[in-house]
Amino acid sequence: MRFITVMLALAFAAGAYAQQVEKRDVHIAVGGKSALYYLPLVLTERLGYFKDEGLTNFRISDFAGGTRSLEAVVGGSADVVSGAYEHTINMQSRKQNFQAFVLAGAAPQISVAISSKLADKYKSPKDLKGLKVGVSAPGSSTNMVINYVLAQGGLKPTDVAIIGVGQGATVIAAIEQGRVDVVSQTDPAVTMLEKDGKVKVIAETRTLEGTQKLFGGPMPAGSLYAPIEFIRKNPNTVQALTNAMVRTLIWMQDATPQQILATVPEEYLLGNKAMYLFAYNNVKTAYSKDGYFSDAGAKTTLKALASFNPNIKPAEINLAQTYTNEFVKKAHAKHGKQK
Repeated sequence: MRFITVMLALAFAAGAYAQQVEKRDVHIAVGGKSALYYLPLVLTERLGYFKDEGLTNFRISDFAGGTRSLEAVVGGSADVVSGAYEHTINMQSRKQNFQAFVLAGAAPQISVAISSKLADKYKSPKDLKGLKVGVSAPGSSTNMVINYVLAQGGLKPTDVAIIGVGQGATVIAAIEQGRVDVVSQTDPAVTMLEKDGKVKVIAETRTLEGTQKLFGGPMPAGSLYAPIEFIRKNPNTVQALTNAMVRTLIWMQDATPQQILATVPEEYLLGNKAMYLFAYNNVKTAYSKDGYFSDAGAKTTLKALASFNPNIKPAEINLAQTYTNEFVKKAHAKHGKQK
């Protein structure tokens, strides 16, 4: 009897050890953490869910845009990117294999808005030619959206001047100071500019409907993604990250706007709680409810990227390798919310 007890204890210990995270100090790179685009990541950190999963020494570093956070992982100074799913396709076209493993954004939440001083001259995307466009960082998701809008008007990315202006307060300043004519940006900055009468929104992906209208299908956005080699070597760490994020997505379904406001750092509100809540209500349907990627969303993304980037050849892209639902499925099993 004692032998059986000891063996069961050893088996339990072995099982627990097998599930331990390989990398408690996992380093996540994000491009513009204060934007509502990254709200699920911020909430997961603030609610303590990462630490609940054994990631006791995790850290998040904030960069000026999605390309900068990706560069940090490519360069080896960070492990995982919190950013747009589309980068996994871009990187595969460059022979670098990245994979997204949990979806936070079911829509990009990016709006294209033109300065009110020029709004009366704007009739269609072709009227953007020659203008200065403020994006978070060149090559970022905000850059991708403006490139796609330009393509609808028969324009090339080189027909405008792309200027990196970061996110948040720096976006507002760029418009107010006249440094850019157009912004392709996330909320709450765009909502604040719009409500102050400083810009007119000409395309939006804040909602699933707006995203469908612009891209012709679902467009996955914010996600956690990493080099496939990292995922293979650290499956328990990736599972822990996914468990924490899925738990947050579930929490968000029942959270009141006031609970969201109480959890977000004060400085992210840009000095205007009411406007932040208004912006949040604008985009709240754009968050993933469950963390799953869809085949249709991956196909829409590939089609959009190929429409303006000649280096992306759909026939050469293995879409199935750019994302996985394996970890999300296990996360739902853990949280009792099986899909």
